[in-house]
Amino acid sequence: MERLAHDSGIGSDAGSSSLYIRKRGEGELAVRAAFADAILIRPAVMFGADDSFLTAILKLLRQLPIYPMFGRGLTRLQPAYVEDVAEAIARAVDRKDVQAIIFEFGGPRVYSYEALLRVVGHEANLKPMLVPVPFAAWRTLAWFAEMLPSPPVTRNQVELMQVDSVSSPEMPGFEDLGISPHSVEEILQEIL
Repeated sequence: MERLAHDSGIGSDAGSSSLYIRKRGEGELAVRAAFADAILIRPAVMFGADDSFLTAILKLLRQLPIYPMFGRGLTRLQPAYVEDVAEAIARAVDRKDVQAIIFEFGGPRVYSYEALLRVVGHEANLKPMLVPVPFAAWRTLAWFAEMLPSPPVTRNQVELMQVDSVSSPEMPGFEDLGISPHSVEEILQEIL
C-alpha cells in the first residue's frame, strides 16, 4: 500500500496571523483534501550537517564578538535531527496500522533560544556575548534584508522565532516509532 507523508512543521495552523504558519496549515488541509489517508509530519526546527539553522548559528557565533539574539532569547525550541525525522517518516509510512495521523517530532531536549546558543558556543569552545534585540527591530531589519539577493534574515524567520517549536506530549512522535532521537550536543560533536 502506498502512503503519502506530508512534511509540515510544529505549530502549523490555517488560522494563524503569521502568513508562513498559516500557509503551512493550509498546505496540510490541501494535502488532506487530496489524500485522506496522508500522514502529516510536523517536526520541530530541524538540524544537521550543512543545515541553515545550527550551522548558521555556529558560523555567526564564530564571526561575531557580540551575538544579537531574537528577542530576549526565551522562545522554546526542541530541535530535531534531520536524519531522525527521515527515519521516522520511513517507519510511519511503512506501518500498516497507521491511519491518517499526525506525528510531531522534537528532539530529546527543550532549550530556550538563549540556552541553545550557549550550548552551541560551549561545544565549539566559544563564549558568546549574547545581546537581546527586540522582535520589532528584527522585523524592520528583515524587511530591508529581503531586498537583497540572499537575505541573511527574513520576516518568516523572525515570525517563527516568536513561536515555541516544541512537540506536544499528546501527539505521537519518535517514541511511538521506536526511535531515540539524537541531541544537538551529539551531532555538534560530529559537525565540529
